[in-house]
Amino acid sequence: MRIALDVSALSHPRTGVGNYIRGSLAGLAEVAGGEHELVGFAPTSLAGPGRIRRALEGIPLDELRLWPVPASHAVRTAWSRLGRPAIERLLGPVDVLHFWDWWVPPQRAGVRATMVHDLVPIRFPEWVTPRTRSMHGFKYARTAGCDVVFVNSAYTGRDVVERLGVPEERICVAPPGVEQVFTAQGERADLGAPYVLTVATLEPRKNLATLAAAHRLLGGDLLLAVAGGEGWGDQADLAGPRVIRLGFVSEEELARLYRGAAVAAYPSRFEGFGMPIVEAMACGVPVVASSHPSMDEAAGDVAVRADPDDAEAIARAIEEALARRDELVPRGLDHARSFTWHAVGEIFLAGYLEAAR
Repeated sequence: MRIALDVSALSHPRTGVGNYIRGSLAGLAEVAGGEHELVGFAPTSLAGPGRIRRALEGIPLDELRLWPVPASHAVRTAWSRLGRPAIERLLGPVDVLHFWDWWVPPQRAGVRATMVHDLVPIRFPEWVTPRTRSMHGFKYARTAGCDVVFVNSAYTGRDVVERLGVPEERICVAPPGVEQVFTAQGERADLGAPYVLTVATLEPRKNLATLAAAHRLLGGDLLLAVAGGEGWGDQADLAGPRVIRLGFVSEEELARLYRGAAVAAYPSRFEGFGMPIVEAMACGVPVVASSHPSMDEAAGDVAVRADPDDAEAIARAIEEALARRDELVPRGLDHARSFTWHAVGEIFLAGYLEAAR
């Protein structure tokens, strides 16, 4: 098969979705093994081609077609809404077209595949920007017309069936893999005192205000370290002598921060999966996670769970995770080993082949 995959999102600094796209492409390239042709494509910003090529280093795509244009977001939006030209006009015939969140490429023939990471923009529109609501809403309205819809958790799969009307038989659950950099072996960050690490873009859904309140209840010398890029919406009050703002960090630095942490805390109110939970476990750290069921698959029976809206419950969970470290760390390592990008590649390829039949 000739499989065309949108790589537009890799033109931006990689967070959860970008990491998933890169990892799944790496896994798919391993599984395809030269038997199938993989073509990456993107209408992207003028600076996008360089960023995309760097993000894809080490992944043996058969072809990469990048079209730098001014105002690329507007171009993608207009192309999606106009519904022409079909992607075959630029790529030639394709057997599979796989697109993500940013736009809806028109196509003439072949399997139509997409990925839904979560339904936050329609379930909780107040937690996203108007641009995100518009962009995702357009895509969601067309998701039921796809031949195969990948999701990163069974929870999200049920959401997609119920809210988007996608037939259950078209859903393929493909939980994210853990990057090789996230391992318990290696250098540990030293922030001068024991610390709780949280990894999140600074936005309301990530619930950092409640985590900060829980941290204040703990007292003592335990620091709160916050890693993540600037987001939007009302910002949590993270000022204080025991709070360290780290900003956006590389994967290598994030792995060091995980390994050095006393506890990793992830109090998000809602997720499609919750990858930082598994990354922290892979680095040998006990984890406190929100009790919302959207994170059940990431947390397994290993993370200490707490009501995300109860600061006292989060503080107690952090204390419990500290006390149970010797038990939780090996169990977390075992749990994290089950999440691989190779497995994602196998699920993708099987989904394409089944849809083609």
